[in-house]
Amino acid sequence: MKHNNFTESAQWRPSIHFSPEKNWINDPNGMVYFEGVYHLFYQYNPDGDRHANMHWGHATSTNLVNWQHHEIGIYADPDGLGYIFSGGAVVDIDNTSGLGNGKQPPLVATFTHHSEDEVQVQSLAYSQDGGFTWQEYANNPVLPNLGIKDFRDPKVIWDEINKQWVMALAAGQEIQFFVSNNLINWQLVSAFGEGVGAHGGVWECPDLFPLTTPSGQTKWVLLVSINPGGPNKGSATQYFIGDFDGQQFTSEQTETLWLDYGPDNYAGVTWDGLQTVNNKRIFIAWMSNWTYANEVPTHPWRGAMTLPRELTLVETTNGLALANMPSNEILKLRSEFNIKKEDKFVVPEDCAYEVVWTFDRSSGNNSLTLANSENERLVITYDVNTNMLLLDRRQSGWTDHGFAQVAKAPLKSMEPSNITVSIFIDKSSAEVFCENGLTTLTSTIFPSRPYRDLTTSRNSVVKCFKLLP
Repeated sequence: MKHNNFTESAQWRPSIHFSPEKNWINDPNGMVYFEGVYHLFYQYNPDGDRHANMHWGHATSTNLVNWQHHEIGIYADPDGLGYIFSGGAVVDIDNTSGLGNGKQPPLVATFTHHSEDEVQVQSLAYSQDGGFTWQEYANNPVLPNLGIKDFRDPKVIWDEINKQWVMALAAGQEIQFFVSNNLINWQLVSAFGEGVGAHGGVWECPDLFPLTTPSGQTKWVLLVSINPGGPNKGSATQYFIGDFDGQQFTSEQTETLWLDYGPDNYAGVTWDGLQTVNNKRIFIAWMSNWTYANEVPTHPWRGAMTLPRELTLVETTNGLALANMPSNEILKLRSEFNIKKEDKFVVPEDCAYEVVWTFDRSSGNNSLTLANSENERLVITYDVNTNMLLLDRRQSGWTDHGFAQVAKAPLKSMEPSNITVSIFIDKSSAEVFCENGLTTLTSTIFPSRPYRDLTTSRNSVVKCFKLLP
């Protein structure tokens, strides 16, 4: 079956995930919250459905579910400094940059200009109307290339303790940190990465931010995406927990920790601006993998974002870990239903839904299967011998270009005996959360028909929720 026209791929258009109206997207960019509005910028090709001609697309939301599409936020300039690669945005509350108009704080975006001859430099753009129109800074770049091929993806935060702006920037296989008092003049102060974490591919899309531990301490988290080199092939995001003294990030972490073990959670970063509202860190990522991203069968769009997730620090028997669960805005969409027919749950085909699956570890291996009338299936299994969750999409539908695989995720503990797994299904994606977000698996799926039949093995308890936007 060919999946190459709108009629056939409309079934994969997500209902509660962000996707563009048409054409290619990848990394989320410039994520900033201001005056009740979430701004989402993203890598966007306005001319086609493959990675090329990068601009910043733009959408906004007041609830992280319903998105309004806008005109391109920042345009590429192939004959000048180049294409607009990834970066972040901040609310310059005190107008330290001098780019405000005196009426409201400017929003300032930092991003990578990528030239035709592949030189990467860091530039600024600013908005004086709350993020809806943008102007590039006249004296770009603000940070020239330091002789490094992969030198990109600046993510800036305000360091309240030291009263300075801090930029985390991917440079080869390390993260460099720069500081500034005005977002324009930057000084390199340190680097992190040598001898720690995974180095199977280039480091990309860093994000540095503080979080409060359950005991009330402040720790710093550094997100680093890597491609290839993920735990289940291709792209993935690792994280480090440590301390930041205003110049240097340090971590005593000795093992590689993954934010998500699934193949389709990449380049994720957090919204700036929420720290002054509710001190939350809400994360979103590109829901694809460079192994097959240019080939997935959707049309007229290609690419989507994960569910927004709240990041929290959790104490485990092995120390602090980073949990990620769907944000409250997603959980508010739940409407419980249980429709059982001939020992099967019949799930809806016209909306997203959540399956909450609970079983006893002592009962041995357990599995949950979602299937359709074409004998396509997505199988999620708990393997008691390895204490792992397995997500098997080898017979899930479209499986070309290395898509057919079994993704594996180790659980963090052997307690308690009851295991609860939440599975969010939205047309062309499955996001699996276990151990309250300590173990997650994100996967895209492309069945020829919706999965409507749900079965489980052994003694399991299943609840189903419609997710109605």
